[in-house]
Amino acid sequence: MPEVIFAGPEGRLEGRYQPAKKKTAPIALILHPHPRFGGTMNNQIVYRLFYMFQERGFTTLRFNFRGVGRSQGYFDHGVGELSDAASALDWVQSLHPDSRGVWIAGFSFGAWIGMQLLMRRPEVEGFMSIAPQPNLYDFSFLAPCPSSGLIIAGDQDKVAPADAVQGLVDKLKAQKGIVIDHAVVPGANHFFESKTDELIETCSHYLDMRLAKIAAAV
Repeated sequence: MPEVIFAGPEGRLEGRYQPAKKKTAPIALILHPHPRFGGTMNNQIVYRLFYMFQERGFTTLRFNFRGVGRSQGYFDHGVGELSDAASALDWVQSLHPDSRGVWIAGFSFGAWIGMQLLMRRPEVEGFMSIAPQPNLYDFSFLAPCPSSGLIIAGDQDKVAPADAVQGLVDKLKAQKGIVIDHAVVPGANHFFESKTDELIETCSHYLDMRLAKIAAAV
């Protein structure tokens, strides 16, 4: 798993990158939780999502937003972090011009950034939004949401209450042309303490289902 440094909007960005063996392999970009509350690319959930995609043959990248770890710059309340994510995707796509698609997975703050990024990138074919916070962040930009994906949260999440997440899911499910899967991890709080295995298992099953459908269509 090579350590990488690549150019971002405010200087260098630090990441971990694993290229796939196939030139046409899809790309997965993993986005970490809030930088002001200890979020980094080494977050356990981000780390395990990285390997989940890697094990399924994806070219995979996770990185630190500006001001985190060795990434330069300063926290920018989501505006700059969205630019960071776009730069990260640009960088990995420049190395894999034959890649046949992109997935974005984000956790908490990273879920908000990831959903904004997929609105700007038509090549995104799937997403995983883990513990999004529609009670705190504005998701009205998803009009309409351009990709099918998974929204997953814990039923004991006090940071992103279940009714707020359900409201976001209901809004997106009303849109035509996409399919939004909604999963709830019983007993899990916002950080999935002692429930990370269940979270990753649910995400893995969803990804396998989607990949099987893509393979069947081909």
